[in-house]
This record gives sequence, structure tokens and C-alpha cells, in this order.
Amino acid sequence: MAAPLGDDVFGEDPSVNALQEKIASLLGFEAALFVPTGTQSNLCAVLAHCQRGDEFIAGQLQHCYRWEGGNAAVFGGVQPQPIAHQPDKTLALADIAEAVKPDDQHFARSKLLALENTMMGKVIPLDYIAEATALARSKGLATHLDGARLFNAAVEQARRTGGDAKAEARKIARYFDTVSVCFSKGLGAPVGSALCGSRELIARARRTRKMAGGAMRQAGFLAAAVSHALDHHIDRLSEDHALARRLAEGLRGIEGLQVEEPDTNILFVDLHGPARDKSDELLEALKREGVLAWGLYRLRFVTHLGVDAQGIDRCIAAVRRFFHA
Repeated sequence: MAAPLGDDVFGEDPSVNALQEKIASLLGFEAALFVPTGTQSNLCAVLAHCQRGDEFIAGQLQHCYRWEGGNAAVFGGVQPQPIAHQPDKTLALADIAEAVKPDDQHFARSKLLALENTMMGKVIPLDYIAEATALARSKGLATHLDGARLFNAAVEQARRTGGDAKAEARKIARYFDTVSVCFSKGLGAPVGSALCGSRELIARARRTRKMAGGAMRQAGFLAAAVSHALDHHIDRLSEDHALARRLAEGLRGIEGLQVEEPDTNILFVDLHGPARDKSDELLEALKREGVLAWGLYRLRFVTHLGVDAQGIDRCIAAVRRFFHA
């Protein structure tokens, strides 16, 4: 709250400027733009890459296609071209290639490939990212990463390789022309995301941010919170991953529940048999016990800075009581 402030609409907030320089440098880009939400960050990216009558290719379940209200089409006249995910949450290279339209008046112009990492909590392999983005470039497409949970992917990648999480984040980001990263999820900042890219792309994105109402005045105290999170909360994401595994282990063996092994901090649980129609009841029962989960199409449990081991054990006990397990 004591951060130095200025008017970020005019680029004069020193704390926002410092954050933008920090995240751009960390991920290996020329520039960055601080925005209120990841949804707006993705919108700014798509509209920086695409014009009206263009299209972007993305997975059916990716946030920028499925969960952002069709904003690129509504605000920018940019058509999404969704394709199916493989079981490991990647997009088949053959499907990407097939989705790229020929240069013909009958079709929208294919301009951008958007990927997401993590995708539904799963880490997208680095070798796949290299292949997919190389394919995109060979087809004349730009590339964007919805890295809302980029640092979760980087922390898990570092665990597997024995590397450094920030270095792994940079390795992932280097394959993309733009990267969106969210600070208000596992990193624990109260508000904000950033879009990283070239100075030219970020200048275009800045215009979209202004039109979308995302240009804020004295936003430096929000940016200062994000800078703190980047300095102190990246490596601790491994604790969230461990707690997700603890939750998965505690829910296994309950009749009617199929628990998907988590890669990072998101755990999906499917209900089967007699339990299939009890998801709403279960969520309400958990809520009464102070446990918040989500179940629009599957049960979704997310660990984060505000969840500890005691909370995980309380969740396990509440689910078991509901099913009398």
C-alpha cells in the first residue's frame, strides 16, 4: 500500500513500470503490459495478432475459446477455430495443420495458434511446444500462450528436471510471440495479469486495453503486490502441487468417485454410478463445511496460497462423510 504511484494510463506509474520490466525480463521479452484479468490479457493478445476476418486456432477446452464469452469474436470480429484435445491435453499436430485455411476468399484468414500451459492442470511437454510452434511458424501463424498458470508448469517442470523454476518458465515462453501470465491464482496476488511480447505487439495491446476499460490510474499498489509474489511465491507453488496429490490420495477408494492424477494444483474428480447425480448436493455439503469447489461439468478442486494441509484433510473428511466412506 506504500508503493509509489502515478498515472498508468500515461505510463507514469513507477510501480507498474517496474513490474512490467520485471516480468518481461523474467520471461525473455522486450515489453509487458499489466492488465486487470487474464481474460483481458488474452483478448489484448488475440487482437494484437489478428484483424477483423482473421481467425485463431485453439483447443476446445482452452480458456481463450471456451470460457471468455466469445470476446475476440464479439469485440474484434476474430473467429476462433477450435479443435479437439488429445488425452494428454495437447492438440494433435495433424489437427493443427488441417485447421489452417488456404489463402482463399471463402475462408477466414488463419493468423494465430493459441496454446495453454498448464492445460486443465496438466503440464504441456516442452518438446511438444517446440513442435507445435514450429508447425505454426511454417504455416505463417503467430503464436500465443495462455500461461495463466505458467509458473505452475515451470515449477513442475523444474521438479522433473532438477532445474530452476524461473529458468523453466523462460524456456517455455521463448517459443511464443506473446505470453499471458496470471498473478492472482497460485501466486497469491490480489489482482492482475500481464501480457508479454515485442514492443510493437504490446503497443497494439495497450490500445485494446484502453478500449476494453482496463487502463487503470494509480495501480501501483496492485503492481507492487504482484512484484512481491514474483519474488517470493513462485517456488512455493510446489507446496500446492503436493497438497493436490494429498487430496487425490485421500479421495481414492470412495465408491462412485474417479480421481484423475494431478500434475500440478488442479484436481478433477468424476462421479459415476449412483453418485453421478449428486454433484450439486456434494458441493453444497462441502460449502456448509467451509470447503469451496466447482462442478459445472466435473468436480474441480484447486489448491493455492490460501489452502494448507489442515484444509486438505478437512476436505477429505467432508467428502468421505458425504459418501459414508
